[in-house]
Amino acid sequence: MMKPHLAPFDENVALGDEVKVSMVTDAQKSLVQNSFAAVATIADDAAVFFYQRLFELDPSLRPLFRGDMAEQRRKLMQMLTAAVKGLDRLDQLVPVVKDLGRRHSGYGVVDKHYETVGEALLWTLEVGLGRAFTPEVKEAWVAVYTLLATTMKDAAREALVGV
Repeated sequence: MMKPHLAPFDENVALGDEVKVSMVTDAQKSLVQNSFAAVATIADDAAVFFYQRLFELDPSLRPLFRGDMAEQRRKLMQMLTAAVKGLDRLDQLVPVVKDLGRRHSGYGVVDKHYETVGEALLWTLEVGLGRAFTPEVKEAWVAVYTLLATTMKDAAREALVGV
């Protein structure tokens, strides 16, 4: 199976309190929401695939997950569900994602980990969706993940410098 390629993040996107909605189109939101509905039917398996792939890509990430992995898988799918549903309400989603970014910084997550997580996510989606993981669906997920990851990284940096 080919490894999905995650487009590099646009480090120049500053979300602040103003969300650049143009980063994710309505069509992309719809593709992400519809494709996630299919993945949600196999949520636990998808989460298992995700973490297996994440640790294959970067074994040094394993120690960041000290707790019960079943609980961690549940939290992952819960957050993904909230994020996907929240795409229609970015004004409510962004503060939650910023808080998540600040918390993850405290767990030892650094910027380079976001690309690895993105690769693991795309791979998981490709495995879970099969032929339904079209280039358009992939592009939509890359746009959404880039928005979320950039928001988290920006919030983590702000927390470190005390902004």
